[in-house]
Amino acid sequence: MRLEAGQTAVVTGAASGVGLALARRFAAEGLKVVLADVEEAALAKAVDELTADGAEVLARVTDVSDRDSVLALADAAYATFGAVHVLCNNAGVGSGAEGRMWEHEPNDWKWAFSVNVWGVFHGIQAFVPRMLAAGAPGHVVNTSSGDGGIAPLPTASVYAVTKAAVVTMTESLYAHLRAEGAAVGASVLFPGPHMLRTGLWESHRNRPERYAKERPRRTPYRTLDQYETAMREAGQEVRFTPVEEVAGHVVDGIRADRFWMLPPSEHSDRQILARSRSMLDRADPTYLERFILD
Repeated sequence: MRLEAGQTAVVTGAASGVGLALARRFAAEGLKVVLADVEEAALAKAVDELTADGAEVLARVTDVSDRDSVLALADAAYATFGAVHVLCNNAGVGSGAEGRMWEHEPNDWKWAFSVNVWGVFHGIQAFVPRMLAAGAPGHVVNTSSGDGGIAPLPTASVYAVTKAAVVTMTESLYAHLRAEGAAVGASVLFPGPHMLRTGLWESHRNRPERYAKERPRRTPYRTLDQYETAMREAGQEVRFTPVEEVAGHVVDGIRADRFWMLPPSEHSDRQILARSRSMLDRADPTYLERFILD
């Protein structure tokens, strides 16, 4: 589709990180922007920034794990701007799970799935029927991750499983839209190719009581700065991709109607090839050996 001034983009998880970068870029392209996030203070700050730059913005505190909350977001977006052309289901969380999979708390899985998987589905169900009914070109972008979306990351298995689910959900959405002959496209986003400076490492700050941990953590949550320091002390450089670069990749991908929003990366290509080769050869997943040794 063509991105044009006056169109409307909806972004979840829009108060920081990739979501805020997307909102900024869409606004710079002349689009009206609907910001959705569970953090009210951060959302208000994002709105102040964008409106100061002349953007036309609507903000709604939204819990994407709650279907009614997302439906209310859609109602507000259409009531305010009359149409939605771009939907970015971007909100996501880590899980806080520790240890081996059989040691995980059920609430770690329930919380991650409620946001990372159900949140995407709620966005699709709240917005796509209205986008189709309008008959205008549109696009849906669902945020996955190379950690799970490309190959398993056993050290963060809950998160990885949710992001793998987002890939399959988006592939299915693509097929359904094509079957309808729709003017609405679909893409799956893999932010990167390197690590990102986002609030994902501190997802626990927004963990709702209904998904609270059932026992104290054995180790404290580790911040991104602490992780980076530990890696450097181990002699490993940590590279970061600016979130603005991710937003540019999304805009380019929408214009090109590109399903795989996957930036070039030798690391990702090796993972894809190794996993595919294992499946084609009916061989053990030896590409996981470095995790088995941990």
